[in-house]
Amino acid sequence: MKYNNTITLIGFLFVLAFFSCKDNDDDGGDGGVNTVATKMTISSITKFEGDANTTFDFKVRLNQRHSDPVTVDFSTKELAAKEGLDFESQSGTLTFDDTTEEIISIVILTDTLKEPDEDFEVNLSNATVGFDNSTAIGTIRNDDDFVVLNDDGYITPDAYAGMTLTWRDEFDGNEINLDNWTHEIGTGSGGWGNNEKQYYTDSHQNSYVANGVLTIEAKEQNINGSDYSSARMISAGKQEYIFGRIDIRAKLPEGQGIWPAIWMLGSNFWTSGWPSCGEIDIMELVGHQPSTVHGTAHYGQQGQPSMHHGNGYGLVDGKFSDEFHVFSLIWQNNSIKWYVDDNEFFTLNDSNVNGIYPFNQEFFFIMNIAVGGNWPGSPDATTIFPQKMEVDYIRVFQ
Repeated sequence: MKYNNTITLIGFLFVLAFFSCKDNDDDGGDGGVNTVATKMTISSITKFEGDANTTFDFKVRLNQRHSDPVTVDFSTKELAAKEGLDFESQSGTLTFDDTTEEIISIVILTDTLKEPDEDFEVNLSNATVGFDNSTAIGTIRNDDDFVVLNDDGYITPDAYAGMTLTWRDEFDGNEINLDNWTHEIGTGSGGWGNNEKQYYTDSHQNSYVANGVLTIEAKEQNINGSDYSSARMISAGKQEYIFGRIDIRAKLPEGQGIWPAIWMLGSNFWTSGWPSCGEIDIMELVGHQPSTVHGTAHYGQQGQPSMHHGNGYGLVDGKFSDEFHVFSLIWQNNSIKWYVDDNEFFTLNDSNVNGIYPFNQEFFFIMNIAVGGNWPGSPDATTIFPQKMEVDYIRVFQ
């Protein structure tokens, strides 16, 4: 009898334990045993911006159906992408009622600006179940001639009302586009007419394209009798234009004796010579004045000293080596206006010119860094090498 009572007691305890475990583990989802906790997750999205407003559909999922409706609050948070400019902010509550997936749709606002990729967040909170993760990142890939911009600074659009984008070089890829540019080589006559001290090369040491930017680099280097090397690129015979709006986004070098320039010569330079061909200096800077650039027009009779008109533009804060700025011309028949970051600082009209006005013809572009010369003087012990001019884009609208 003692043996039989022990068996009966063991059986009773076993049954009691079984039903206790069943009651503790059953979440009632389907009337069966379920030992897995219900968790929620949200997935990140990366998509191109597109040519029209679109949506990013963030998927919020449960790992299983739950016995009761599940709710969760959500809200957006700006990072590099800004509310109202790049996406529409949203907040609200999702309800899972016998479902395992719901969608949060965020409107993406398109533009035509060349920008870096931009991120924003979608955050979940106050869920009635646990989270596997509660934050998703929306990455807006720029597809307006996508490049990685290396620095902050001013930027202009790639479209203007009533104008057509006639030519552009965004300096994409890994090589300078030789359909647009030719390198001039050597020291030039009389140091390119200015007693400059550099030797211009076509070497990748002095000019190259990477990360969507053209870099022209001046180095302290003994080369072919010169103490410095640099690069000078021209678009003559390849890209020549008359009139329109010209935008060139660049970050400039600095230092005693450093002389970067973005400028133009009349396409008849090869037959008429200088200064009768005309010269339009979109931007020049002398490195010991790193906060001021100059816009100038040169003209005159061949073989005679040039005449010129121009003006300077100074930054209120900082230097032109700190970040990118946009140097622009609005060039019309008998009129040229110079701008920095859309601020007009000089105007030339045909009435200002004594003699023949040479600026109503096609011109080609030149970009270079000179070292030394009549205007900036020579480098000294304060000058740091190498010095770089970085050009993000050049665009012609007509």
